[in-house]
Formats: sequence, C-alpha cells, structure tokens
Amino acid sequence: MRTIIVSIIATSILIACKSKTETMNTSEIFPKGDPLSNDWFTGHAFLKPLIAKDNNNEYTVGSVTFEPGARTNWHTHPKGQVLLVIEGQGLYQEKDKTAQIIKKGDVINIPENTEHWHGATSTTKMVHIAITNFKEETQVTWLHPVTEEEYRSANTN
Repeated sequence: MRTIIVSIIATSILIACKSKTETMNTSEIFPKGDPLSNDWFTGHAFLKPLIAKDNNNEYTVGSVTFEPGARTNWHTHPKGQVLLVIEGQGLYQEKDKTAQIIKKGDVINIPENTEHWHGATSTTKMVHIAITNFKEETQVTWLHPVTEEEYRSANTN
C-alpha cells in the first residue's frame, strides 16, 4: 500500500512539473506579473515588481509586459525614468515630438518631468524593465490616455 501511495505522489509531482514546464515560455526573463490598472493603461499590460523602494533604494524596478496595442497614459516622473527594452518592439513618444520605435536592446533615458507615453506597437508585444526614481513619495504623475488618433499616428511613423 505504501508503495502505491509513493508512486501516486511521485506521478502527481511529475505531471505538475511537466504541466508547468509546458506553459512556461522559456524565452521570458521574468514572469509576466499582474495586470495593470485600466486607470493608467490602455489594453493588456502587466507588472512584475523586481525591486521596491526601501531604506537602500530610492527607486523601483519592474518588468512591464505590453501585449500588442497596450500602452501607458501620458505621464511624467519627477526624477526621471530609464527603460531597458528586453523583448519585442514598442513605441516611445514625448509630448510634441514624433513617436520612436523602441526594440530589444534599446535604453531610453527619460528626463525628469518630461510628458511621455510608451507601450507596444499595434502588432507586436514589448517588454521593458522600468527603473523609476522617487522625489519624496512621488514617482509618477498620471495624465490623460493616449488617444486612438495619437496611437494610430505613432504606429504609422
């Protein structure tokens, strides 16, 4: 009886491991994370926090996944932000400037208080690491959504 129970447990573990391996994308560096709020994002965007602000760090670091069509609202950072694109292709645009294509390997250094948005293109996923500094207790000021016209225009540049 004991052998049968051990065999059942071992088989269950193997099946669970195999299922997890089959569903995990081996090209991903970090897991997708949790869905981000539609208050600040359009489409399907996800955050996996990597480093939180604490006594040693006056910044946060997170992996942000944007499914095709997903993007941030317009926003600013009082102490700037750095984006490290680690997968796919996306868009970055500062207010009153032409949108730029950003792709794996690109580093975007966003100056403090610069109004901007970023996200995936309409047809490609994009993942970036966001390093965001704090000024006192604020790291982002969210503004209005990117309009469909602004987004369509950015995808045709």
